[in-house]
Amino acid sequence: MIPWIILAVVAVPLVVAGFVVTRRNTRSAETSVAETAESQARTERELADAEEYEAKWHEEDNERFHRERLP
Repeated sequence: MIPWIILAVVAVPLVVAGFVVTRRNTRSAETSVAETAESQARTERELADAEEYEAKWHEEDNERFHRERLP
């Protein structure tokens, strides 16, 4: 019974504290980069290019599927 109490009093708070510290470090790293208008425009352009490529790929894949002969 005593080992379980020791585990609950020592290990659980250490795990919780480790999680909080990791979460805080991750959050600060994600928000540390100041986003400028130029980087925001570049991100929007890259997203638009990716969506355009995805639509083109989907059309080509659909055409390839219809040309394919099923056994």
